Amino acid sequence: MFTAKKFESSVSSGIYNEDTDIDTFGNAAEVGHAMSEVHQQLLDYKEFGNLDDLYLDVVSPPLQSCNDAEIRMILGIGSQNPELIDDVQKGSYMLPMRSFELLRRHGIKRSRLEGQICYTVCQTQSIYTRGSMMSTEKIIELAAENFIQSMSRTKEVSVVTHPYPSSMTLGRSEDDLKAVQLVQNLLLSAEKVDEKQYERARKLLEECERMSSSTGTPIQRLVFYFAEALYEKIDRENGTVSTKGLRKQILDPLEDLEPDQRFRISFHENHPLSQISQFSAMQAVIDHVAEATKVHVIDLEIRCGLQSTILMQALAVRHERPVQHLTITAVGTKSKLTIEQTGRRLTTFAESLNLNFSFHIVMVADILELNENLFELNADETVAVYAAYTLTYMIAQADRLEHIMTVIKIIRPCVMIVVEIDSNCNSPTFLWRFVEALFFYGAFFDSLAECMKNDETNRRHAESTCFKSSIRNIVAAEGGERKVRHLSLSVWRAFFTRFGLVEIELSMSSLYQANLLRQSFPCQSSCTLGMNGKCLTIGWKGTPLSTISAWKFQRDIDE
Repeated sequence: MFTAKKFESSVSSGIYNEDTDIDTFGNAAEVGHAMSEVHQQLLDYKEFGNLDDLYLDVVSPPLQSCNDAEIRMILGIGSQNPELIDDVQKGSYMLPMRSFELLRRHGIKRSRLEGQICYTVCQTQSIYTRGSMMSTEKIIELAAENFIQSMSRTKEVSVVTHPYPSSMTLGRSEDDLKAVQLVQNLLLSAEKVDEKQYERARKLLEECERMSSSTGTPIQRLVFYFAEALYEKIDRENGTVSTKGLRKQILDPLEDLEPDQRFRISFHENHPLSQISQFSAMQAVIDHVAEATKVHVIDLEIRCGLQSTILMQALAVRHERPVQHLTITAVGTKSKLTIEQTGRRLTTFAESLNLNFSFHIVMVADILELNENLFELNADETVAVYAAYTLTYMIAQADRLEHIMTVIKIIRPCVMIVVEIDSNCNSPTFLWRFVEALFFYGAFFDSLAECMKNDETNRRHAESTCFKSSIRNIVAAEGGERKVRHLSLSVWRAFFTRFGLVEIELSMSSLYQANLLRQSFPCQSSCTLGMNGKCLTIGWKGTPLSTISAWKFQRDIDE
Protein backbone atom coordinates (compact mmCIF):
# COMPACT_ATOMS: atom_id res chain seq x y z
CA MET A 1 0.00 0.00 0.00
CA PHE A 2 1.36 3.40 -0.98
CA THR A 3 1.23 6.09 1.66
CA ALA A 4 2.55 9.55 0.95
CA LYS A 5 5.35 10.76 3.18
CA LYS A 6 4.97 13.69 5.58
CA PHE A 7 6.61 16.80 4.30
CA GLU A 8 8.39 19.62 6.08
CA SER A 9 6.39 22.84 6.33
CA SER A 10 9.27 25.10 5.41
CA VAL A 11 12.35 25.08 3.24
CA SER A 12 15.66 24.92 5.06
CA SER A 13 17.86 25.49 2.03
CA GLY A 14 17.31 26.60 -1.54
CA ILE A 15 17.90 25.90 -5.17
CA TYR A 16 20.81 27.85 -6.55
CA ASN A 17 20.85 29.38 -9.99
CA GLU A 18 23.95 28.76 -12.07
CA ASP A 19 24.21 32.31 -13.35
CA THR A 20 23.32 34.39 -10.32
CA ASP A 21 24.10 32.00 -7.45
CA ILE A 22 21.10 33.49 -5.65
CA ASP A 23 19.17 31.41 -3.17
CA THR A 24 15.74 31.31 -4.78
CA PHE A 25 14.14 30.09 -1.60
CA GLY A 26 16.37 31.94 0.86
CA ASN A 27 13.36 33.36 2.65
CA ALA A 28 10.80 30.62 3.09
CA ALA A 29 8.25 33.04 4.48
CA GLU A 30 8.05 34.87 1.16
CA VAL A 31 6.88 31.79 -0.65
CA GLY A 32 5.06 30.00 2.15
CA HIS A 33 1.69 31.55 1.41
CA ALA A 34 1.96 30.99 -2.35
CA MET A 35 2.98 27.39 -1.85
CA SER A 36 0.47 26.43 0.84
CA GLU A 37 -2.03 25.04 -1.66
CA VAL A 38 0.72 23.09 -3.44
CA HIS A 39 1.89 21.71 -0.11
CA GLN A 40 -1.63 20.63 0.78
CA GLN A 41 -1.95 18.80 -2.54
CA LEU A 42 1.11 16.79 -1.65
CA LEU A 43 -0.31 15.92 1.74
CA ASP A 44 -3.70 15.03 0.29
CA TYR A 45 -2.13 12.78 -2.30
CA LYS A 46 -1.75 10.03 0.29
CA GLU A 47 -5.48 9.42 -0.10
CA PHE A 48 -4.99 8.02 -3.60
CA GLY A 49 -4.79 4.57 -2.06
CA ASN A 50 -3.62 1.28 -3.42
CA LEU A 51 -0.70 1.40 -5.81
CA ASP A 52 -0.62 -2.39 -5.74
CA ASP A 53 -3.68 -2.35 -7.99
CA LEU A 54 -1.97 -0.29 -10.66
CA TYR A 55 -0.51 -2.00 -13.68
CA LEU A 56 2.94 -2.19 -15.19
CA ASP A 57 4.30 0.24 -17.71
CA VAL A 58 3.41 -0.29 -21.35
CA VAL A 59 6.57 -1.00 -23.33
CA SER A 60 6.55 -0.36 -27.07
CA PRO A 61 7.77 -3.21 -29.32
CA PRO A 62 11.05 -3.08 -31.24
CA LEU A 63 10.81 -1.17 -34.51
CA GLN A 64 13.07 -0.90 -37.52
CA SER A 65 16.41 0.64 -36.68
CA CYS A 66 18.85 2.89 -38.43
CA ASN A 67 22.59 3.20 -37.97
CA ASP A 68 24.57 5.87 -36.11
CA ALA A 69 25.23 7.92 -39.24
CA GLU A 70 21.49 8.10 -39.95
CA ILE A 71 20.81 9.09 -36.36
CA ARG A 72 23.32 11.93 -36.59
CA MET A 73 21.75 13.07 -39.84
CA ILE A 74 18.19 12.91 -38.46
CA LEU A 75 19.07 14.77 -35.28
CA GLY A 76 20.91 17.31 -37.37
CA ILE A 77 23.28 18.42 -34.65
CA GLY A 78 26.58 17.30 -36.09
CA SER A 79 29.87 18.22 -34.53
CA GLN A 80 28.34 20.36 -31.82
CA ASN A 81 27.57 17.18 -29.87
CA PRO A 82 30.49 14.79 -29.41
CA GLU A 83 28.11 12.24 -27.88
CA LEU A 84 26.80 11.53 -31.38
CA ILE A 85 30.01 11.64 -33.42
CA ASP A 86 33.29 9.79 -33.58
CA ASP A 87 35.93 11.61 -31.59
CA VAL A 88 39.13 10.82 -33.55
CA GLN A 89 40.04 7.96 -35.86
CA LYS A 90 40.85 4.95 -33.71
CA GLY A 91 44.54 4.66 -32.90
CA SER A 92 45.41 8.15 -34.11
CA TYR A 93 46.46 9.34 -30.67
CA MET A 94 47.95 7.90 -27.53
CA LEU A 95 45.86 6.10 -24.94
CA PRO A 96 46.59 8.48 -22.04
CA MET A 97 45.21 11.45 -23.99
CA ARG A 98 41.93 9.63 -24.61
CA SER A 99 41.73 8.48 -21.00
CA PHE A 100 42.39 11.96 -19.62
CA GLU A 101 39.66 13.35 -21.85
CA LEU A 102 37.17 10.75 -20.65
CA LEU A 103 37.82 11.59 -17.01
CA ARG A 104 37.90 15.32 -17.73
CA ARG A 105 34.50 15.22 -19.39
CA HIS A 106 32.96 13.41 -16.46
CA GLY A 107 34.57 15.82 -14.00
CA ILE A 108 33.20 18.82 -15.87
CA LYS A 109 29.69 17.37 -15.92
CA ARG A 110 29.81 16.56 -12.22
CA SER A 111 31.30 19.91 -11.19
CA ARG A 112 28.64 21.72 -13.23
CA LEU A 113 25.95 20.08 -11.13
CA GLU A 114 27.87 20.59 -7.90
CA GLY A 115 28.17 24.28 -8.74
CA GLN A 116 24.39 24.49 -8.66
CA ILE A 117 23.77 22.11 -5.80
CA CYS A 118 20.65 22.91 -3.84
CA TYR A 119 21.50 20.77 -0.89
CA THR A 120 24.70 19.59 0.72
CA VAL A 121 26.09 16.36 -0.61
CA CYS A 122 26.75 14.09 2.36
CA GLN A 123 30.37 14.16 3.41
CA THR A 124 30.24 10.83 5.21
CA GLN A 125 29.33 8.23 2.66
CA SER A 126 27.03 5.35 3.49
CA ILE A 127 28.60 2.26 5.04
CA TYR A 128 27.48 -0.96 3.46
CA THR A 129 27.31 -4.26 5.30
CA ARG A 130 29.93 -5.70 3.00
CA GLY A 131 31.42 -2.78 1.22
CA SER A 132 33.39 0.35 0.97
CA MET A 133 33.44 3.50 3.06
CA MET A 134 33.69 5.49 -0.16
CA SER A 135 30.87 6.09 -2.59
CA THR A 136 30.74 4.05 -5.77
CA GLU A 137 31.48 7.10 -7.88
CA LYS A 138 34.53 8.03 -5.79
CA ILE A 139 35.89 4.52 -6.21
CA ILE A 140 35.43 4.75 -9.99
CA GLU A 141 37.13 8.17 -10.07
CA LEU A 142 40.14 6.94 -8.10
CA ALA A 143 40.41 3.84 -10.28
CA ALA A 144 40.22 5.97 -13.42
CA GLU A 145 42.90 8.34 -12.16
CA ASN A 146 45.25 5.48 -11.37
CA PHE A 147 44.35 3.80 -14.66
CA ILE A 148 45.50 6.93 -16.49
CA GLN A 149 48.73 7.12 -14.49
CA SER A 150 49.60 3.46 -14.99
CA MET A 151 48.83 3.49 -18.72
CA SER A 152 50.87 6.67 -19.24
CA ARG A 153 53.89 4.78 -17.86
CA THR A 154 53.47 1.62 -19.89
CA LYS A 155 51.25 0.17 -22.57
CA GLU A 156 51.64 -3.35 -21.21
CA VAL A 157 48.55 -4.72 -19.55
CA SER A 158 48.64 -6.77 -16.39
CA VAL A 159 46.27 -7.58 -13.59
CA VAL A 160 46.38 -4.82 -10.98
CA THR A 161 47.20 -6.29 -7.58
CA HIS A 162 47.93 -3.06 -5.72
CA PRO A 163 46.36 0.06 -7.20
CA TYR A 164 48.32 2.75 -5.37
CA PRO A 165 51.80 3.45 -4.14
CA SER A 166 52.10 3.64 -0.37
CA SER A 167 51.74 7.42 -0.31
CA MET A 168 48.26 7.12 -1.82
CA THR A 169 46.95 4.46 0.54
CA LEU A 170 46.84 6.72 3.57
CA GLY A 171 43.32 6.93 4.94
CA ARG A 172 42.05 4.18 2.65
CA SER A 173 40.65 0.99 4.05
CA GLU A 174 41.58 -2.40 2.66
CA ASP A 175 38.07 -2.74 1.25
CA ASP A 176 38.46 0.62 -0.51
CA LEU A 177 41.74 -0.44 -2.10
CA LYS A 178 40.28 -3.74 -3.27
CA ALA A 179 37.32 -1.91 -4.78
CA VAL A 180 39.60 0.50 -6.63
CA GLN A 181 41.68 -2.43 -7.82
CA LEU A 182 38.56 -4.17 -9.09
CA VAL A 183 37.38 -1.15 -11.12
CA GLN A 184 40.86 -0.53 -12.49
CA ASN A 185 40.99 -4.10 -13.79
CA LEU A 186 37.59 -3.53 -15.40
CA LEU A 187 38.83 -0.35 -17.11
CA LEU A 188 41.94 -2.15 -18.31
CA SER A 189 39.83 -4.96 -19.75
CA ALA A 190 37.58 -2.47 -21.55
CA GLU A 191 40.67 -0.83 -23.03
CA LYS A 192 41.90 -4.18 -24.32
CA VAL A 193 38.47 -4.99 -25.78
CA ASP A 194 38.52 -1.63 -27.54
CA GLU A 195 41.92 -2.52 -29.00
CA LYS A 196 40.64 -6.01 -29.94
CA GLN A 197 43.22 -7.66 -27.69
CA TYR A 198 40.70 -10.20 -26.53
CA GLU A 199 43.01 -12.68 -24.80
CA ARG A 200 44.46 -9.95 -22.63
CA ALA A 201 40.95 -8.68 -21.94
CA ARG A 202 39.82 -12.15 -20.87
CA LYS A 203 42.70 -12.43 -18.41
CA LEU A 204 41.58 -9.22 -16.77
CA LEU A 205 37.93 -10.25 -16.83
CA GLU A 206 38.75 -13.50 -15.09
CA GLU A 207 40.21 -11.46 -12.24
CA CYS A 208 37.12 -9.24 -12.25
CA GLU A 209 34.96 -12.34 -12.11
CA ARG A 210 36.92 -13.63 -9.13
CA MET A 211 36.57 -10.36 -7.19
CA SER A 212 32.97 -9.41 -8.10
CA SER A 213 29.55 -10.82 -7.32
CA SER A 214 25.91 -10.13 -8.13
CA THR A 215 25.19 -10.24 -4.38
CA GLY A 216 28.18 -8.26 -3.08
CA THR A 217 28.75 -4.57 -2.46
CA PRO A 218 27.44 -1.98 -4.96
CA ILE A 219 30.84 -1.77 -6.66
CA GLN A 220 31.13 -5.56 -6.84
CA ARG A 221 27.68 -5.84 -8.37
CA LEU A 222 28.39 -3.04 -10.82
CA VAL A 223 31.63 -4.66 -12.00
CA PHE A 224 29.92 -8.06 -12.18
CA TYR A 225 27.37 -6.83 -14.73
CA PHE A 226 29.84 -4.73 -16.72
CA ALA A 227 32.27 -7.66 -16.90
CA GLU A 228 29.41 -9.86 -18.07
CA ALA A 229 28.71 -7.35 -20.82
CA LEU A 230 32.37 -7.28 -21.87
CA TYR A 231 32.41 -11.08 -22.11
CA GLU A 232 29.35 -10.83 -24.33
CA LYS A 233 31.00 -8.21 -26.53
CA ILE A 234 34.09 -10.39 -26.98
CA ASP A 235 31.95 -13.40 -27.88
CA ARG A 236 29.91 -11.37 -30.33
CA GLU A 237 32.94 -9.92 -32.07
CA ASN A 238 34.54 -13.37 -32.27
CA GLY A 239 31.33 -14.88 -33.56
CA THR A 240 31.11 -17.34 -30.66
CA VAL A 241 28.57 -17.99 -27.94
CA SER A 242 29.81 -19.09 -24.55
CA THR A 243 27.88 -20.20 -21.49
CA LYS A 244 30.85 -20.35 -19.12
CA GLY A 245 30.93 -18.18 -16.04
CA LEU A 246 29.50 -14.73 -16.63
CA ARG A 247 29.11 -15.26 -20.37
CA LYS A 248 25.40 -15.69 -20.85
CA GLN A 249 23.19 -14.88 -23.81
CA ILE A 250 22.30 -11.20 -23.90
CA LEU A 251 18.72 -10.25 -23.11
CA ASP A 252 16.63 -8.07 -25.36
CA PRO A 253 16.60 -4.74 -23.46
CA LEU A 254 13.11 -3.99 -24.70
CA GLU A 255 11.84 -7.17 -23.09
CA ASP A 256 13.38 -6.33 -19.73
CA LEU A 257 13.29 -2.56 -19.93
CA GLU A 258 11.39 -2.20 -16.66
CA PRO A 259 11.48 -4.38 -13.57
CA ASP A 260 8.22 -5.85 -12.39
CA GLN A 261 5.47 -4.13 -10.47
CA ARG A 262 6.79 -4.94 -7.02
CA PHE A 263 10.04 -3.14 -7.70
CA ARG A 264 8.20 -0.16 -9.19
CA ILE A 265 6.16 0.19 -6.01
CA SER A 266 9.21 -0.14 -3.79
CA PHE A 267 11.25 2.23 -5.94
CA HIS A 268 8.51 4.84 -5.89
CA GLU A 269 8.19 4.65 -2.12
CA ASN A 270 11.88 4.60 -1.27
CA HIS A 271 13.80 6.42 -4.00
CA PRO A 272 13.38 10.20 -4.37
CA LEU A 273 13.93 10.18 -8.14
CA SER A 274 10.48 8.76 -8.90
CA GLN A 275 8.40 11.10 -6.77
CA ILE A 276 10.45 14.23 -7.46
CA SER A 277 10.23 13.77 -11.23
CA GLN A 278 6.50 12.99 -11.23
CA PHE A 279 5.35 15.75 -8.87
CA SER A 280 7.62 18.46 -10.28
CA ALA A 281 6.77 17.59 -13.89
CA MET A 282 3.03 17.54 -13.20
CA GLN A 283 3.29 20.87 -11.39
CA ALA A 284 4.89 22.28 -14.55
CA VAL A 285 1.87 21.09 -16.54
CA ILE A 286 -0.49 22.62 -13.98
CA ASP A 287 1.33 25.95 -14.19
CA HIS A 288 0.75 26.18 -17.94
CA VAL A 289 -2.96 25.34 -17.86
CA ALA A 290 -3.71 27.70 -14.99
CA GLU A 291 -6.13 29.82 -17.05
CA ALA A 292 -7.73 26.95 -18.96
CA THR A 293 -11.17 25.60 -18.16
CA LYS A 294 -10.82 22.65 -20.54
CA VAL A 295 -7.53 20.79 -20.34
CA HIS A 296 -6.25 18.06 -22.64
CA VAL A 297 -3.02 16.23 -21.75
CA ILE A 298 -1.37 13.92 -24.29
CA ASP A 299 0.75 11.34 -22.45
CA LEU A 300 3.26 9.61 -24.71
CA GLU A 301 3.77 6.74 -22.21
CA ILE A 302 0.88 6.51 -19.74
CA ARG A 303 2.33 3.59 -17.75
CA CYS A 304 0.25 3.01 -14.63
CA GLY A 305 -1.08 6.58 -14.70
CA LEU A 306 0.23 7.64 -11.32
CA GLN A 307 1.38 11.00 -12.69
CA SER A 308 -2.14 11.63 -13.98
CA THR A 309 -3.64 11.32 -10.50
CA ILE A 310 -1.35 14.12 -9.34
CA LEU A 311 -2.68 16.35 -12.12
CA MET A 312 -6.30 15.38 -11.49
CA GLN A 313 -6.16 16.09 -7.80
CA ALA A 314 -4.55 19.49 -8.35
CA LEU A 315 -7.15 20.52 -10.94
CA ALA A 316 -10.05 19.25 -8.82
CA VAL A 317 -9.23 21.65 -5.98
CA ARG A 318 -8.70 24.69 -8.19
CA HIS A 319 -11.29 27.23 -7.03
CA GLU A 320 -10.52 30.54 -8.76
CA ARG A 321 -10.96 29.14 -12.25
CA PRO A 322 -12.59 25.70 -11.96
CA VAL A 323 -11.82 23.11 -14.62
CA GLN A 324 -14.88 22.17 -16.61
CA HIS A 325 -13.34 19.12 -18.20
CA LEU A 326 -10.07 17.19 -18.25
CA THR A 327 -9.11 14.86 -21.09
CA ILE A 328 -6.11 12.55 -21.03
CA THR A 329 -5.05 10.82 -24.23
CA ALA A 330 -2.61 7.93 -23.95
CA VAL A 331 -0.46 6.99 -26.93
CA GLY A 332 0.50 3.32 -27.31
CA THR A 333 1.79 0.79 -29.80
CA LYS A 334 0.91 -2.39 -27.88
CA SER A 335 -0.87 -3.70 -24.76
CA LYS A 336 -4.12 -1.84 -25.36
CA LEU A 337 -5.80 -3.89 -22.63
CA THR A 338 -3.32 -2.61 -20.05
CA ILE A 339 -3.88 0.98 -21.14
CA GLU A 340 -7.62 0.46 -20.90
CA GLN A 341 -7.24 -0.83 -17.36
CA THR A 342 -5.25 2.28 -16.47
CA GLY A 343 -8.00 4.40 -18.01
CA ARG A 344 -10.68 2.71 -15.92
CA ARG A 345 -8.73 3.35 -12.74
CA LEU A 346 -8.22 7.00 -13.63
CA THR A 347 -11.92 7.35 -14.46
CA THR A 348 -12.84 5.93 -11.06
CA PHE A 349 -10.41 8.29 -9.37
CA ALA A 350 -11.83 11.29 -11.27
CA GLU A 351 -15.34 10.34 -10.13
CA SER A 352 -14.19 10.32 -6.52
CA LEU A 353 -13.00 13.91 -7.04
CA ASN A 354 -16.18 15.01 -8.88
CA LEU A 355 -13.97 15.92 -11.83
CA ASN A 356 -15.42 15.81 -15.35
CA PHE A 357 -13.03 13.49 -17.12
CA SER A 358 -12.47 11.64 -20.39
CA PHE A 359 -9.82 9.07 -21.20
CA HIS A 360 -8.86 8.41 -24.80
CA ILE A 361 -6.44 5.94 -26.34
CA VAL A 362 -4.54 6.41 -29.60
CA MET A 363 -3.20 2.99 -30.62
CA VAL A 364 -0.95 2.57 -33.63
CA ALA A 365 0.98 -0.50 -34.74
CA ASP A 366 3.92 1.70 -35.71
CA ILE A 367 4.61 5.19 -34.38
CA LEU A 368 5.02 6.29 -38.02
CA GLU A 369 1.25 5.82 -38.33
CA LEU A 370 0.62 8.48 -35.69
CA ASN A 371 -0.94 11.69 -36.98
CA GLU A 372 -2.69 14.70 -35.51
CA ASN A 373 -6.09 13.60 -36.81
CA LEU A 374 -6.11 10.63 -34.43
CA PHE A 375 -6.37 12.97 -31.45
CA GLU A 376 -9.85 14.22 -30.56
CA LEU A 377 -8.82 17.83 -30.06
CA ASN A 378 -11.31 20.64 -29.58
CA ALA A 379 -10.63 24.26 -30.34
CA ASP A 380 -11.56 25.37 -26.81
CA GLU A 381 -9.11 22.96 -25.14
CA THR A 382 -5.67 23.85 -23.83
CA VAL A 383 -3.35 21.02 -24.86
CA ALA A 384 -0.17 19.92 -23.08
CA VAL A 385 2.21 17.06 -23.95
CA TYR A 386 3.87 14.95 -21.27
CA ALA A 387 6.88 12.84 -22.30
CA ALA A 388 8.55 10.95 -19.44
CA TYR A 389 11.34 8.49 -20.24
CA THR A 390 9.87 7.69 -23.65
CA LEU A 391 11.67 9.73 -26.33
CA THR A 392 15.02 8.18 -25.44
CA TYR A 393 13.82 4.77 -26.59
CA MET A 394 13.14 6.15 -30.06
CA ILE A 395 16.76 7.19 -30.58
CA ALA A 396 17.50 3.83 -32.18
CA GLN A 397 14.58 4.48 -34.56
CA ALA A 398 15.41 8.07 -35.38
CA ASP A 399 12.79 8.32 -38.12
CA ARG A 400 10.16 7.56 -35.45
CA LEU A 401 11.57 10.24 -33.18
CA GLU A 402 11.52 12.74 -36.03
CA HIS A 403 7.95 11.77 -36.88
CA ILE A 404 6.50 12.10 -33.40
CA MET A 405 8.11 15.53 -32.98
CA THR A 406 6.59 16.61 -36.30
CA VAL A 407 3.14 15.53 -35.08
CA ILE A 408 3.63 17.43 -31.81
CA LYS A 409 4.61 20.53 -33.77
CA ILE A 410 1.38 20.32 -35.77
CA ILE A 411 -0.70 19.86 -32.60
CA ARG A 412 1.05 22.91 -31.12
CA PRO A 413 0.58 22.27 -27.38
CA CYS A 414 0.85 25.12 -24.91
CA VAL A 415 3.77 23.27 -23.29
CA MET A 416 5.72 20.03 -23.60
CA ILE A 417 7.16 18.63 -20.38
CA VAL A 418 10.10 16.27 -20.85
CA VAL A 419 11.56 13.99 -18.20
CA GLU A 420 14.64 12.10 -19.35
CA ILE A 421 17.73 10.29 -18.15
CA ASP A 422 20.80 12.54 -18.19
CA SER A 423 23.68 10.42 -19.43
CA ASN A 424 25.87 10.24 -22.55
CA CYS A 425 25.50 6.55 -23.44
CA ASN A 426 24.98 6.94 -27.18
CA SER A 427 28.49 7.47 -28.51
CA PRO A 428 29.35 5.17 -31.44
CA THR A 429 32.84 4.99 -29.90
CA PHE A 430 32.84 2.03 -27.54
CA LEU A 431 35.21 3.33 -24.86
CA TRP A 432 33.45 6.66 -24.51
CA ARG A 433 30.15 4.86 -24.11
CA PHE A 434 31.60 2.38 -21.61
CA VAL A 435 33.02 5.02 -19.27
CA GLU A 436 29.90 7.19 -19.34
CA ALA A 437 27.72 4.18 -18.59
CA LEU A 438 30.03 3.06 -15.77
CA PHE A 439 29.70 6.41 -13.99
CA PHE A 440 25.94 6.63 -14.55
CA TYR A 441 25.09 3.11 -13.42
CA GLY A 442 27.65 3.38 -10.62
CA ALA A 443 25.68 6.28 -9.17
CA PHE A 444 22.42 4.41 -9.69
CA PHE A 445 23.68 1.25 -7.97
CA ASP A 446 24.92 3.41 -5.11
CA SER A 447 21.52 5.07 -4.78
CA LEU A 448 19.67 1.75 -4.83
CA ALA A 449 21.93 0.38 -2.11
CA GLU A 450 21.12 3.31 0.17
CA CYS A 451 17.47 3.92 -0.67
CA MET A 452 16.39 0.28 -0.84
CA LYS A 453 18.54 -1.17 1.93
CA ASN A 454 15.36 -2.43 3.59
CA ASP A 455 14.14 -4.14 0.43
CA GLU A 456 17.04 -6.19 -0.85
CA THR A 457 14.80 -8.63 -2.69
CA ASN A 458 13.36 -6.07 -5.08
CA ARG A 459 16.69 -4.29 -5.45
CA ARG A 460 18.42 -7.51 -6.49
CA HIS A 461 15.61 -8.30 -8.90
CA ALA A 462 15.87 -4.89 -10.57
CA GLU A 463 19.64 -5.09 -10.94
CA SER A 464 19.56 -8.63 -12.31
CA THR A 465 16.88 -7.85 -14.91
CA CYS A 466 16.41 -4.23 -15.93
CA PHE A 467 19.87 -2.84 -15.19
CA LYS A 468 21.80 -5.91 -16.31
CA SER A 469 19.96 -5.95 -19.61
CA SER A 470 20.52 -2.23 -20.22
CA ILE A 471 24.22 -2.44 -19.35
CA ARG A 472 24.74 -5.40 -21.66
CA ASN A 473 22.99 -3.64 -24.52
CA ILE A 474 24.99 -0.43 -24.10
CA VAL A 475 28.31 -2.25 -23.83
CA ALA A 476 27.95 -5.33 -26.04
CA ALA A 477 25.65 -4.27 -28.89
CA GLU A 478 26.48 -2.08 -31.86
CA GLY A 479 24.51 -0.43 -34.63
CA GLY A 480 20.84 -1.22 -34.88
CA GLU A 481 21.02 -3.82 -32.11
CA ARG A 482 21.91 -1.13 -29.57
CA LYS A 483 18.50 -0.01 -28.30
CA VAL A 484 19.50 1.73 -25.06
CA ARG A 485 20.82 5.14 -26.12
CA HIS A 486 20.61 7.66 -23.31
CA LEU A 487 21.46 11.23 -24.31
CA SER A 488 22.63 14.23 -22.36
CA LEU A 489 20.47 17.31 -21.94
CA SER A 490 22.66 19.28 -24.36
CA VAL A 491 21.82 16.86 -27.17
CA TRP A 492 18.08 17.03 -26.47
CA ARG A 493 18.28 20.82 -26.43
CA ALA A 494 19.88 20.90 -29.87
CA PHE A 495 17.34 18.39 -31.18
CA PHE A 496 14.25 20.22 -29.85
CA THR A 497 15.55 23.51 -31.27
CA ARG A 498 15.25 22.05 -34.75
CA PHE A 499 11.47 21.92 -34.30
CA GLY A 500 11.13 25.50 -33.08
CA LEU A 501 10.94 24.62 -29.40
CA VAL A 502 12.34 26.97 -26.79
CA GLU A 503 13.21 25.96 -23.25
CA ILE A 504 11.30 27.91 -20.61
CA GLU A 505 11.69 28.39 -16.87
CA LEU A 506 10.25 25.91 -14.44
CA SER A 507 8.06 27.65 -11.90
CA MET A 508 8.86 28.21 -8.25
CA SER A 509 6.07 25.73 -7.50
CA SER A 510 7.88 22.93 -9.36
CA LEU A 511 11.17 23.66 -7.64
CA TYR A 512 9.49 23.96 -4.27
CA GLN A 513 7.84 20.58 -4.66
CA ALA A 514 11.18 19.02 -5.59
CA ASN A 515 12.62 20.48 -2.39
CA LEU A 516 9.77 19.21 -0.20
CA LEU A 517 9.94 15.73 -1.65
CA ARG A 518 13.70 15.52 -1.28
CA GLN A 519 13.39 16.46 2.38
CA SER A 520 10.88 13.68 3.00
CA PHE A 521 13.39 10.89 2.28
CA PRO A 522 15.98 9.53 4.74
CA CYS A 523 18.57 9.74 1.95
CA GLN A 524 17.95 13.45 1.39
CA SER A 525 21.60 14.42 1.93
CA SER A 526 22.66 12.18 -0.96
CA CYS A 527 19.95 13.35 -3.36
CA THR A 528 21.19 16.46 -5.14
CA LEU A 529 19.10 18.96 -7.07
CA GLY A 530 20.52 21.56 -9.39
CA MET A 531 19.66 23.93 -12.21
CA ASN A 532 21.24 23.27 -15.60
CA GLY A 533 20.14 26.46 -17.28
CA LYS A 534 16.34 26.37 -17.02
CA CYS A 535 16.22 22.63 -16.42
CA LEU A 536 15.96 20.88 -13.06
CA THR A 537 18.54 18.12 -12.62
CA ILE A 538 18.06 15.33 -10.11
CA GLY A 539 21.31 13.64 -9.11
CA TRP A 540 22.94 11.32 -6.64
CA LYS A 541 25.93 12.68 -4.71
CA GLY A 542 26.58 15.10 -7.55
CA THR A 543 26.16 12.75 -10.51
CA PRO A 544 23.18 13.73 -12.72
CA LEU A 545 20.58 11.00 -13.15
CA SER A 546 17.49 12.68 -14.57
CA THR A 547 16.26 16.02 -15.90
CA ILE A 548 12.92 17.84 -16.01
CA SER A 549 12.50 20.52 -18.64
CA ALA A 550 9.63 22.57 -20.12
CA TRP A 551 9.33 23.63 -23.76
CA LYS A 552 7.16 25.98 -25.80
CA PHE A 553 7.12 26.69 -29.51
CA GLN A 554 8.88 29.92 -30.44
CA ARG A 555 5.91 31.14 -32.47
CA ASP A 556 3.71 30.94 -29.36
CA ILE A 557 6.22 32.98 -27.37
CA ASP A 558 6.41 35.61 -30.12
CA GLU A 559 2.64 36.02 -30.40
